[in-house]
Amino acid sequence: MGRGIGIVAGSGRFVAEAVSELRRNGLRCVVLGIEGEARPGLKRVADAFYRVKPGELGRALDFFKDQQVSEIMLLGKVRPGVVFRRENFDAETWRRLEGGKGRSASAILEAAFAFLEARGFKVLSPGPLLAPYFCGPGVLTHANPSPAALRDIDFGLTIARKAADLEIGQTLVIKDGAVVAVEGLEGTDRAIQRGGRLAGPGFVVVKAGRTSQDMRLDVPAVGLDTVKTLLRAKGAALGLEAGKVAFFQRQAAVSVAEAQGVSIVVRALG
Repeated sequence: MGRGIGIVAGSGRFVAEAVSELRRNGLRCVVLGIEGEARPGLKRVADAFYRVKPGELGRALDFFKDQQVSEIMLLGKVRPGVVFRRENFDAETWRRLEGGKGRSASAILEAAFAFLEARGFKVLSPGPLLAPYFCGPGVLTHANPSPAALRDIDFGLTIARKAADLEIGQTLVIKDGAVVAVEGLEGTDRAIQRGGRLAGPGFVVVKAGRTSQDMRLDVPAVGLDTVKTLLRAKGAALGLEAGKVAFFQRQAAVSVAEAQGVSIVVRALG
């Protein structure tokens, strides 16, 4: 094996795939699994594996030092709501939060990365590794969206970009030119469920990244589960920002959408 890399692993089916790909490229993958987020199967694909609570920076630091890695990458998601539960944090991390910039996901991660970088670690972006998962502009399904759905997608993506820039959320539910629901701490799927209950059938879901998206902190993403949630809520289309939103399990998700006559559209934002 070549040089070692530390992986901070959250939730997501793609994390194990990404770790396996890194190992195929000759890297030794040392995986720190976030308790309640990282999938159990990660232990089988990692060269070394250790599990911690989301805010146990001290134990994370000790693990990476013991494994002699100096480069770290975040893969997967951590549910935002964990930041309000004191029991998830060690004393040092909680103290940093108390004196930090707030409890937004990016503020938490910035504080964690600053802690690690101050101790000699380099935090890498997973962007190059995940490049195949990002889509260029176009319609991914056979079915084109209706003119009304396309108008809602274009309108919604513009608003979603602004919401992402304000750290409100990246996912919106839109119907007939109205913002029905904005993603908060509940995450993408629950925001879709809530929006579907409010809007009724025929809404669209959009997801966009920030104007200057720091992929070290967060990779906006959708996948098969997102599309299934949209279908159960009787949505009409999914709109994604080109080059900013990773689409995992794309082939399976597109097939499921096509079977129900739902469109998936990728649009470029200026």
